Amino acid sequence: RRQLLDVALDVFGRHGFHQTSMNDIAEAAGVTKPVLYQHFRSKRELYLELLREVGDRMRDAVGKGAAQASTGREQVENGFEAYFRWVAENRTGFEVLFTGDTRRDPEFVREVLRVETDIADAIAELIVVDGLTPDRRRLLAYGIVGIAETTVRHWMANDLDLTAEELAASVSALAWAGLRAQRPR
Repeated sequence: RRQLLDVALDVFGRHGFHQTSMNDIAEAAGVTKPVLYQHFRSKRELYLELLREVGDRMRDAVGKGAAQASTGREQVENGFEAYFRWVAENRTGFEVLFTGDTRRDPEFVREVLRVETDIADAIAELIVVDGLTPDRRRLLAYGIVGIAETTVRHWMANDLDLTAEELAASVSALAWAGLRAQRPR
């Protein structure tokens, strides 16, 4: 099952959901189509499981990075660095989650939103500003998620010669300055 998911990620990443058939995945995995259907009832079920699995891996990587910090600033730096490093090492996973066919199908969009919501909720818990309401912390957390995703899109689209660490240093400085400027209203 693990091997089938890895192969499916590669095939979906290259061709997209609609252009990929179960035959394509079975052939790439070196199994028959009936073997593939023993594990997944449909291409849609396979794709949804893949979105969940890839999203969980991304969320876990970011969570582990932030958890290793001892200060708020380090949480921001480590979180961004873990996110950018995960994308650098799992570009196909990022593309399957956040581009193409995934953005056109309501069921796929819901799964990606679950990933974004989970990450934003975790970030909101880490934002500590006296007097800031939970709703405002969550709003800021979604802003941080948006900064990370759009920065990665630009980084990849323009093939910028920056390491994940260099990118994280710049973006985390921006985010940290913004967080420190927050005041309750």
